[in-house]
Amino acid sequence: MLVRKVVHIDEEKCDGCGQCVPSCAEGAIQIVAGKARLVSDTYCDGLGECLGHCLRGAITIVQRDAAPFDEQAAQAHVAASRTAAPLEKARESCPGAAAKSLQLNVLSAGPTPAPRLSPDSDPRAGGPQSRLANWPLQLHLVPPDAPFLHEADVLLVADCVPVVHPDFHRRFLTSGRPVVIGCPKLDDGQAYVQKLAQMIQASSLRSITVLRMEVPCCAGLLRIVQAATGQAGGNVPVGDVTIAVDGRELAASPPSAAPSAAR
Repeated sequence: MLVRKVVHIDEEKCDGCGQCVPSCAEGAIQIVAGKARLVSDTYCDGLGECLGHCLRGAITIVQRDAAPFDEQAAQAHVAASRTAAPLEKARESCPGAAAKSLQLNVLSAGPTPAPRLSPDSDPRAGGPQSRLANWPLQLHLVPPDAPFLHEADVLLVADCVPVVHPDFHRRFLTSGRPVVIGCPKLDDGQAYVQKLAQMIQASSLRSITVLRMEVPCCAGLLRIVQAATGQAGGNVPVGDVTIAVDGRELAASPPSAAPSAAR
């Protein structure tokens, strides 16, 4: 042990938005139980690259007794997080996680096709029809090369949006667009960055539109997409739609190759 500079995270101030996670190249910060945590002193170089990404001022640099920074161990940790495949193993072992296209012709690179059934009702049941075009939905479980992602305009939706928005299916799930969901506060933001970058590269995504809540932690979802597009080295247009907690659409920007910063 020696006295050196390391990151300190005030859990009272931290809202778990995850915006600090992609900024740490050493993978020293992760979201655990809804809060940012320093997972190991060994991975923290103490340079504070993450400081400017915390909107709540929860991250500071302190001097204290800490294990020395080990660059090789940090690199191995990052590599392991990229290549470890617990989610892929879960997909392989769980029949319910098998990739499925639920709409016809969703892979067309031309004009987007009409839904398989009537947009207003299912004649077999006499009620509203789901417009969902793919399965699985959770970002962790969606294979980067899933057929429904090929050259697709993807919707990346915060978990709460479909519950809050009163007309989510009719408003957003149009023309068989694939949708994936996730929570930047409760899930591993760095794993999301890696998965999205893999999707961009493996499936040649045409665009990503982020649907997020107005709460501050949800802004992390847009940051994650921006980090992923940068990591993938592509110029994937990114759109952004913000939903109020009462279901109103507060702001929306169409997919653009130069996304604006998260609000």
